[in-house]
Amino acid sequence: MNDSTPHHLLMQAASDTASSADPDPQETAEWREAFEALARTQGPARAREMLHELSRVARKQRIGWQPELATPYVNTIGVDEQPVFPGDLAMEERLASLMRWNALAMVVRANQAETGGSAELGGHIASYASAADLFETGFNHFFRAREGVGEGQHRGDLVFFQPHSAPGVYARAYLEGRLNEKDLGFYRQELTAPSQGAQGLCSYPHPYLMPDFWQFPTGSMGIGPISSIYHARFMRYLTHRRLLDCTGRKVWGVFGDGEMDEPESMSALTLAAREGLDNMVWVVNCNLQRLDGPVRGNGRIIDELEKLFAGAGWNVIKLVWGSDWDGLFARDLTGALAQTFAQTVDGQMQTFAAKDGRFNRDNFFGQSEELARLAQGMTDEQIDRLKRGGHDLVKIHAAYAAAANHQGQPTVILAHTKKGYGMGSAGQGKMTTHSQKKFDGEDLIEFRNRFNLPLSDEQAKNLAFYKPAADSAEMQYMHARRAALGGYLPRRETTADIVNIPALPSYAQFALAADGKDMSTTMAFVRMLGGLLKDPALGPKIVPIVADEARTFGMANLFKQVGIYSSVGQRYAPEDIGSVLSYREALDGQILEEGISEAGAMASWTAAATSYSVHGLAMLPFYIYYSMFGFQRVGDQIWAAADQRARGFLLGATSGRTTLGGEGLQHQDGTSHLIAATIPNCKAYDPAFAGELSVILDRGMQEMMVEQKDVFYYITLMNENYAQPDLRTGIEAGIIRGCYQFNSYMPNQNADQSPKILKKVALMGSGAILTEVIKAAQQLAAQGIEATVYSVTSWSELARDGAACQQQAINGGTATTPFIAQQLQGSTGPIVAATDYVRAVPESIRAFVPEGRRYLTLGTDGFGRSDTRAALREFFSVDAQSIVKAALHMLHPK
Repeated sequence: MNDSTPHHLLMQAASDTASSADPDPQETAEWREAFEALARTQGPARAREMLHELSRVARKQRIGWQPELATPYVNTIGVDEQPVFPGDLAMEERLASLMRWNALAMVVRANQAETGGSAELGGHIASYASAADLFETGFNHFFRAREGVGEGQHRGDLVFFQPHSAPGVYARAYLEGRLNEKDLGFYRQELTAPSQGAQGLCSYPHPYLMPDFWQFPTGSMGIGPISSIYHARFMRYLTHRRLLDCTGRKVWGVFGDGEMDEPESMSALTLAAREGLDNMVWVVNCNLQRLDGPVRGNGRIIDELEKLFAGAGWNVIKLVWGSDWDGLFARDLTGALAQTFAQTVDGQMQTFAAKDGRFNRDNFFGQSEELARLAQGMTDEQIDRLKRGGHDLVKIHAAYAAAANHQGQPTVILAHTKKGYGMGSAGQGKMTTHSQKKFDGEDLIEFRNRFNLPLSDEQAKNLAFYKPAADSAEMQYMHARRAALGGYLPRRETTADIVNIPALPSYAQFALAADGKDMSTTMAFVRMLGGLLKDPALGPKIVPIVADEARTFGMANLFKQVGIYSSVGQRYAPEDIGSVLSYREALDGQILEEGISEAGAMASWTAAATSYSVHGLAMLPFYIYYSMFGFQRVGDQIWAAADQRARGFLLGATSGRTTLGGEGLQHQDGTSHLIAATIPNCKAYDPAFAGELSVILDRGMQEMMVEQKDVFYYITLMNENYAQPDLRTGIEAGIIRGCYQFNSYMPNQNADQSPKILKKVALMGSGAILTEVIKAAQQLAAQGIEATVYSVTSWSELARDGAACQQQAINGGTATTPFIAQQLQGSTGPIVAATDYVRAVPESIRAFVPEGRRYLTLGTDGFGRSDTRAALREFFSVDAQSIVKAALHMLHPK
């Protein structure tokens, strides 16, 4: 072999050298020569056809063979296949070095004087050090920013940044002029910064904290990868429904190899391949190291990930070795390099990264005579400077270009890097690298020298930020590259047209004037949704989402009305084709039915709920699901959606611990409202009646689509049918604020009027248990006790209002009475509050009930059981009889 050896032959040679001893080398050589001649004379397409034919023959003969999913430990793209690098290589390397330095200085500064050297604030240097070149190649050549939202303007790529590399993104924004030196000086000091005239920089990408900067929250490992896939699919959804043309736009995700251990990172790989999402490129930064040590110390994570992604149907590009290795591979006539790499596990590779050139000469190249000869003529420094592929801008560009041009599949680039690259003895490749936040003077000078930075010794030791003059060649080049790509990234925008919502009676008249008809709130919601979908303005912007069991929630009628989205339409005649509720898939279908994947459905909801900022197109998602599979199961994704300032509705159906009687312990939700209350921009409601639900939906749509507030609603729904009252006029404000007086039940004329009994009590209830509260009030009235019933639509909104009033008083402001206290002034006597949730939910308002009123809560603490609703409510003491018993105890405690 020589420098002109085709790359596929190099790969073949590498494979051969790694195989076991050949019993008949001559026959093997003849087969190889025949295949090489076929490929040379008739081309790759014919060669692939022959391989497919041989594979079919092998299967027919039951040989028990299939191609290996892992390829040799060399670059997928050969030297002869690399495009010409289109940039100024030296200029881009200088810029990357400057950003490395400023990122390092920012983190080390934050952990010096202000904290007495205790490293209290934290921060990460090593991750960005490994990913800097991966980022810079994207910034300089591939990541497109939004030009605008007008006709013909590119709406930008979506870029998910590896969270621990945030300091590097800030460092670039500093050079771009979007952040200043004072801002960098307040990294991870978001509360202190404003008083010093600076913008505090958050630890990781957090759109909620930096709403004009970050687009996607990736700090919770695994959430970024699954979110990126569903964002890419949602872009196809928008295109196929002709709402927005997203062709020509890419989703780029830079993630860590250790992050691939998270189940969310892997859970949607087959979806991406099945949907043919060639608008998506993942770059997995394979620095081989987790937080504490090697990712696969006794194996090779790149090999493992290649098998995983290839098996899932992805296009895999291995970016393993830099350009300096090309000459070594060309001179390696025996395949010793590839064979040695095949036998070197990641734990040992990490050791090679942490050691110097002399160590690598002795311990890597010294493993065989063939390797030693390859290293002849190289100095120890040259060996030390041999780059891995993820640090070579030319190789990275070739991989990115191939990925961007690939059609029919999503692409993953497995980029081999060194964690802490360039940190030298202070941290390159060391077990402690991830936590490295301090550098002494010599370490800083060594880093300065390693990247040839224009800093004096004093500037380096003092961690001086460096920014070239505005008219320098570096700055002009950087700005020109971003101008060619549409502007600066990351950048979050919120410009989206207002979408008017229909009048409430147009879709919910049946709920406003229910006239006592039996109905569940789930059925009421589905009926309202059907009406909203027909509205010409809002209807097309609605995204109905279910994980599965749409029929359970009564949504089957929507199959025909708006269809289920499928990127290939419907290729079969459904079994129920003659039914009015038949299953209908369509390219322009509106429903996203995600299968049995709450994580997938939540990722779809997030993509739709943030469309206003990501695409400049406001969409309104309604995700309906079993309530116990919401906050309980995908709470981290909901928190990330809140960080991203999502707008939409989450509908927790069959909610409560006693409403889904027969399902048992794991299928009965008693905590979702407790968890929902912890998310500041989530408004959680537990309506009992269809009329209440309609008012809540109307207000939510008004806030999100017209007022464009960054809030989302969580609403629990029940599958229990009971009589629905008309909506009384004048109670709308109480419904939205969390509570209103439903009714007062007066004692019967023949009731016991003994003066020993306090004759008044207030009963509060929500959701499924409000009907039990009403029954209890009626029973108490029959016993001569006046019972005033309050419908609580939102415990969390009441608690937030009370806390705000309390804080206002603490701060010396004008004292205001909490809303719940105002409402309860319409009654007297002790208060009993009952819900289908744990007692902590109604306990959240205890501090805000009127002073002097005794307050008792009833809830469903503990594990659920399988039984009838009546039996369950009696078991948890939230049925009417238990409420009566509690009220009598409060009236005359023993």
